[in-house]
Amino acid sequence: MNLTYLDSNSWLIEIDGQRILLDPWLVGELTFGNLDWLFCGKKNNPQPIPTDIDLILLSQGLEDHAHPPTLKKLDKQIPVVASPNGTKVVRELGYSTITTLDHGENFQLGTTVEIKAVPGSPIGPTLTENGYIIKGLESHKSIYYEPHGYHDDSLKDAAPIDVIITPITNLKLPLLGAVIKGQETALQVCQWLKPQVILSTAAGGDIDFSGLLMSILKADGSVEEFSELLLQNNLSTKAVDPPSGETIELSLV
Repeated sequence: MNLTYLDSNSWLIEIDGQRILLDPWLVGELTFGNLDWLFCGKKNNPQPIPTDIDLILLSQGLEDHAHPPTLKKLDKQIPVVASPNGTKVVRELGYSTITTLDHGENFQLGTTVEIKAVPGSPIGPTLTENGYIIKGLESHKSIYYEPHGYHDDSLKDAAPIDVIITPITNLKLPLLGAVIKGQETALQVCQWLKPQVILSTAAGGDIDFSGLLMSILKADGSVEEFSELLLQNNLSTKAVDPPSGETIELSLV
């Protein structure tokens, strides 16, 4: 299994001969609703768009998961699996093969990889986006991905999972609390799933952020502190802060 961190929430996952591009933001700036005065992300060293992609996988429909400028650049013939909100984005952009997954539904990529949608992040009072469990049917290795640190109790039934990709640090707004959960929720999901490796996502990468939101957004915790939490709770899971653009080859037991 090879994993390449492409900054923010973006990953290239190589598992059982399939190349999956997850929540890609690869070109241009990242804003929400074109409000760059509120929030704007700029990559210092944009990564090249990966080639030979077998599937685009979108967990949400927000710009930091379904980034329109990036999706416009990608080949519209690449199959897409997405949450219902993610489907709306790629449908408007003209993608030809789209599979929408609701919570509990499965998709099989070729004969070697299975993807299951699980409850993920709440977006407002009525919408819950997707997390995913990705399983290699030949290697029997598995990945769980949830980009905001919201882990549903139903995950307990999926244990064990080999690799988790989720936030390890908290990002908080005054009065509103955590917009991205790490530390405690990451520890809890490690206790449930007993992964060999957990990789930090969402808050990392070689990116400069600006805007009003950044002046009040507070980060809490680190990968080093989380590693100590794992030891204190007698968990053998290895916590990794992935370097931007470098492929990590995981040798799993």
